Amino acid sequence: MNDSADRAGDHRPGPLQRLEQAIAAVNGVILGKSRQIELAFSALLAGGHLLIEDLPGVGKTTLAHAIAIVTGGQWQRIQFTNDLLPADILGVSVWRREAESFEFRPGPIFANVVLADEVNRATPRTQSALLEAMAEQQVSMDAHTHGLPRPFFVIATQNPLDLVGTYPLPDSQLDRFLLRISLGYPAREQERALLVEADRRTLLAGLQPVLSPADVLELSAAAATLHVSEPVLDYIQALVEATRTHAALRAGLSPRAALAMLATARARALLEGRDYVLPDDVKQTFAPLAAHRLQCNPNSGESEHVVEQILDETRVP
Repeated sequence: MNDSADRAGDHRPGPLQRLEQAIAAVNGVILGKSRQIELAFSALLAGGHLLIEDLPGVGKTTLAHAIAIVTGGQWQRIQFTNDLLPADILGVSVWRREAESFEFRPGPIFANVVLADEVNRATPRTQSALLEAMAEQQVSMDAHTHGLPRPFFVIATQNPLDLVGTYPLPDSQLDRFLLRISLGYPAREQERALLVEADRRTLLAGLQPVLSPADVLELSAAAATLHVSEPVLDYIQALVEATRTHAALRAGLSPRAALAMLATARARALLEGRDYVLPDDVKQTFAPLAAHRLQCNPNSGESEHVVEQILDETRVP
């Protein structure tokens, strides 16, 4: 990637430097979660979407909000509730008497970054309104197709399914999310900082856009060109095949998931400042990519445990 900072007479930081600044800015708001933040930016650069699943109050929405701000472009927040309708997300066609025609009025989905807050509180019908947008970056309404802005990045937050008033996301919806992450409770040192430092809302208000949509597209294009060796491809295939033959799983990863694994590994390699992919890039992103796509047979435990077992048993080249 030819970084614009190297151009003669141009002293602005290039996209890679601005990417580092954006990650540092988010780390300044969400303390002690550098790995989760790296994964979030990996999803962005890989052209996918991010699901953040955890208990209320651990910073899910704050992380999503911070990423939306520093990545620039247009962003919208949609608060999902059980009375939310698909039209509230996608938009509506309104009859214009003077023109004697319908005019499409875009909904909040038409933004570069969309925060789908508490996505599993909406009904399945409303959840399905995101399917086409997330898979094809377009919305079909009244026999017309409307393209979404580029880049298009959905960050959804989700509360655990054992909480009252939630609807589980179907497999087809889960598959639209490239990665799923959890934040967990902060370490003692970070929690003390939360108690004595400025409120996170104050820090969010002070954040400024660091990247632009053009930067994100350029970085994504650069990530897609990174070299992947034959041993790394063998490792990806070995992990995928292991999910398809594991006795605890109802079904293994699809070819689309294998392609997603490759794209995510490339994005992580770019974040690490390399122009080639290492097996560790695959290993570090495998669990967040695979666990939410896999379903275990009854009495076979959790998919997270199976994924870790597959990682331990698959030889790293």
